[in-house]
Amino acid sequence: MSTTGEYVPDGAEGRGRGAAGPWWWARRRSMVLDVVLAAVSALECLVEGVAFAQKTGVSPVVAGVFGLLVGSVLVLRRRWPVAVVLVSIAITPAQMGILLSVVGLYTLAASDVPRRIIAVLSGMTMLGTLIVTFLQMHGDLSSGTYHAPLAAVALTSVLAAIGVTAPPVLLGLYAGARRRLVESLRERADGLERELSLLAEKASERAERARMEERTRIAREMHDVVAHRVSLMVVHAAALQAIAVKDPEKASASAQLLGDMGRQALNELREMLGVLRTVPGPAVPAVTAPVVEPATAVPDDSGPCLAELHALVEESRSAGMRVEFTVEGTERSLAAPVETTVYRVVQEALTNVHKHAPGARARIRLAYREAEIAVLVQNGPSGGAPAIALPSGGNGLIGMRERVTALGGGFAAGTTADGGFRVSALLPA
Repeated sequence: MSTTGEYVPDGAEGRGRGAAGPWWWARRRSMVLDVVLAAVSALECLVEGVAFAQKTGVSPVVAGVFGLLVGSVLVLRRRWPVAVVLVSIAITPAQMGILLSVVGLYTLAASDVPRRIIAVLSGMTMLGTLIVTFLQMHGDLSSGTYHAPLAAVALTSVLAAIGVTAPPVLLGLYAGARRRLVESLRERADGLERELSLLAEKASERAERARMEERTRIAREMHDVVAHRVSLMVVHAAALQAIAVKDPEKASASAQLLGDMGRQALNELREMLGVLRTVPGPAVPAVTAPVVEPATAVPDDSGPCLAELHALVEESRSAGMRVEFTVEGTERSLAAPVETTVYRVVQEALTNVHKHAPGARARIRLAYREAEIAVLVQNGPSGGAPAIALPSGGNGLIGMRERVTALGGGFAAGTTADGGFRVSALLPA
């Protein structure tokens, strides 16, 4: 029984809070309550047993001991509520155990015993109380000078039986229903707490995955911009060093081109780094003319387009590479991520030619199709040793593949039969 007096089955009361009571009691105060009730019930049965013995001629000592034993059964009401009610029914003819009957019925109704058993035992208790009350009242009234009508005696007996049986049963049913509702709500709350914990873990995993993907995307953008521009700058610097004395005019043009490439690289880096700013800060002045930078620029959406491929090819030609550029199909505007991806594939492929195949001839083929666009960059074998070593991180092909597959396209790269290299990509338009 809880602090409100409601019955709690074995082990249910201490669930989630840790059982602290001995034997079948969940808490020590529950044990104390049952012991007190059993003591009061034993004292009542002792008095009523002695009174019954005087009427029937039974030994008062035997009746008193029997009453003490029967009343003490109430201490087992949490463990065996059905047995307690059966004992109270059995001693009904002896006109003892009112407290035992009332508390036993309440405990039985509040327990998880099937309803049909509760109904049967409650009916038996009511019937026994009705019979005993009717016989007692009929005998008492018949021995006196006043003779009450039989109907009045029957009605009084029925009301007495209902009054003794119905209230504890109804109160026990209410307490049991309330307890089960509280347990159900507690279980639902625990389930929701676990579910929220899992959702929080999944959200944390998704956030971490999104951060990793964003870091990878930014690293890929930085690689594409820096690798291509700086590679061209290194190539031009080597050429400038070679012709500085022989052809000063050409050296001056190469120096100017080298400066333009550096400024372009700085501006592209500035645009991408602006995306990483969490708090708007003062604008960094551009090396050349000011560039208007949107606050929410995204490299994939605001990056280079296919119309800039001709300028990209001219940059490689100015660095001494022989590049053939052909376009098949009707040129048209495509989605910004698609155009940016095609541009980056061509850019990275040309960068790899500068790094690994200096002097090689390159061929770029761009094909517009009805529902897709294809790009092919192929170069022959190297035409000579590089004038200066160019570092390589080995992430160029990986970045190209990630870009293409992220848009649902296909990517292939590998060496050719003549010792060259080819890069191809097919993207949905």
